[in-house]
Amino acid sequence: MLTTAQTLGFLLAALVLTATPGPDNLMVLSVGMSQGRKPGIAFGLGCALGCLSHTLLAVVGVSALVASSPTAFTLLTWAGGAYLVWLGIKALRHAGAVRLDAAAGGSPSLKALFFKGLLANAINPKVVLFFLSFLPQFVVAERGEVGLQMGLLGLIFTAQAAVLFGLLGYFSGGIGAWLLRRPRVGPWLDRLAGTVFVALGLRMMTSR
Repeated sequence: MLTTAQTLGFLLAALVLTATPGPDNLMVLSVGMSQGRKPGIAFGLGCALGCLSHTLLAVVGVSALVASSPTAFTLLTWAGGAYLVWLGIKALRHAGAVRLDAAAGGSPSLKALFFKGLLANAINPKVVLFFLSFLPQFVVAERGEVGLQMGLLGLIFTAQAAVLFGLLGYFSGGIGAWLLRRPRVGPWLDRLAGTVFVALGLRMMTSR
């Protein structure tokens, strides 16, 4: 099971990472801005629940590595840390380059939007790699039950993502208008995201 410190530390990191600009929350923002609150919420909940598939892959893959090859697990943490650092550097180098595009076309049903968000997240290979690199940082191997720990962490991540994406879908109209009136805010949000990714990647590479 998870300790209180372990849970709170992971939840704080998850909230920061979910709130910073990325493909999922920008898509939720775009759908909410163009189609309204309910479509934005439906799409956001779909994106959040897509994290469950990545959790399953992380649990199966990392648990197998821990059981069969400590060396392979070490290599995975180094590769994951390097990937996070690369994401951070990319965000820092291209701060302010992200552009919000309103979704075009008709108005699909809420169910269709939910499954569209679910699929968009579930088939994203970058999110798979992110989960494989992010979840193990908060696993305490000495406590045993690595798979259970990662599964619980994945559920926590999914739950907080559902709350944040749901709120983003609801308030996306006002948020989108506020950001568009303040073009200087975007680069600073990108820099914050980049700094978080670099810090997590370096921590992962130096703590294992």
